[in-house]
Amino acid sequence: MSQNLSRSLRYSKEPVRSKGGVVAAQNQKAADIGASVLRSGGNAIDAAVATAFSLAVLEPWMSGIGGGGFMVVWDAKRKKAHVIDYGMISAAALHPADYPLAEGVGGDLFGWPLVVDDRNILGYPSIAVPGQPEGMRLALESFGTRNWQQSLGPAIEVAREGIEVDWFLSMVVTSAAKDLARFPASRAMFLPDGLPPSADWAGVAPRLKNEALLASLQRLSAAGARDYYEGELAAKLVRDLQAGGSKIAASDLAGYRARLVEPLRYTHGDKTLLLPPGLTAGPSLCDALEVAAPKLTGGVLSPQSFVAYAEGLTASYEKRLAGMGDDNGKSCTTHFCVIDGEGNMVALTQTLLSLFGSRVMLPESGVLMNNGIMWFDPRPGRPNSLGPAKRPLSNMLPTLVLDGDEPWLAIGASGGRRIMPAVMQLLSFLIDYRMPLADAFHQPRIDASIPGQPFCDPLLDEATRAAVRARFPKAGEKRRDPFPLAYACPSAVMIESDGNRVGMTEIAQPWAGMAGA
Repeated sequence: MSQNLSRSLRYSKEPVRSKGGVVAAQNQKAADIGASVLRSGGNAIDAAVATAFSLAVLEPWMSGIGGGGFMVVWDAKRKKAHVIDYGMISAAALHPADYPLAEGVGGDLFGWPLVVDDRNILGYPSIAVPGQPEGMRLALESFGTRNWQQSLGPAIEVAREGIEVDWFLSMVVTSAAKDLARFPASRAMFLPDGLPPSADWAGVAPRLKNEALLASLQRLSAAGARDYYEGELAAKLVRDLQAGGSKIAASDLAGYRARLVEPLRYTHGDKTLLLPPGLTAGPSLCDALEVAAPKLTGGVLSPQSFVAYAEGLTASYEKRLAGMGDDNGKSCTTHFCVIDGEGNMVALTQTLLSLFGSRVMLPESGVLMNNGIMWFDPRPGRPNSLGPAKRPLSNMLPTLVLDGDEPWLAIGASGGRRIMPAVMQLLSFLIDYRMPLADAFHQPRIDASIPGQPFCDPLLDEATRAAVRARFPKAGEKRRDPFPLAYACPSAVMIESDGNRVGMTEIAQPWAGMAGA
């Protein structure tokens, strides 16, 4: 696709500003829903929970109640940051021997050795225990002001309406059609008449409706979050999972709990970064900045700035791959940020992992399930090797930034290993080079998620591209286009010096947008 597009094609978006708060998300309607929560008196956490549930309907291939993620929250009243970990966990009965290796390299996103029948990638054996509903419960009970039913209301409404089919939806479904066709409920939902849905050139746009998911969201609203793990909805999930061959048991769901953990703090320039710790990209971002920061001097973005980014990211990924285990692909994740008028902030990243996750939609509940088992290295004896009741290493990097003791920025991205390069550069543009938020998002970037093989946006000037090539002879070029995602899809909200809240999303992502309260 990118080879056939003009070098002169450029994408652009205008920022959104509001004193009352801003939501920046990968789906415009979800951002609108979050902003409406702010306007009705809800805080940033209330808006984030409503946005997250709405994305389960509006962007089902990216995230949903069959997935998991991380949320970083700034509590303005207590002046304290918290991380909510609602990541996925492997089943307690999972056995690595059920994932025998074959000759070759596995398909889909990651460069793991091939597993027989792609059992770690596709279908019921690839599903891990989801955390999304439990994470939303913990967030709302800890920091929200609205009740559970109010928070699920917008998602139920959009599920009732269905998703409008446009060119982007058609393209996304088409890219996964072969695998979706393998599972009856997925095929019925996304491939009506056996083909990807498409909009009529002259008629009313069709809609995809998931009646089973609507019923599940209604049940979740009425019975509470723990019904997903211990109640009627849990029983439906387990029946479907075990009928399909998953090792996830009722006890796995009943035992799942989201966690409140302390953020990792890191000083860069005159700002304090608040990052998710542990098996995320948070520690690796610190490693990358530690290498790059001494060279980010002079106050003017230069070719050497991009060489420093590439050097820092290369060193960080080499350490990460050697000591933590990791993937070398991109995932289909969603990220959004929220800030309200009181200064509460949320950076939230959640995922099904692959595009459409396991590609399995559970027939009774209509829930599209993750393929979190693919995060694990199928080879034994490694830091991130596959095992029972285990949390995998992920690339998620929702980040908050303080200016002194005050909230300043919430940022993050989707895009697998491309997340950290995007977030690192945007942070540097904003902190080291004092760019306005919109300028930072329009600035062409590099990706250096493959150690020693960075890619430059061809819209970078020739001096920058030459400097990167001189330092990294294997460097190449890739356009920043909507599909396939060569870089990452970031979103951010910021407090400007006049008190305005401003939001931006990835300029090349057609569904992404911002909404002000």
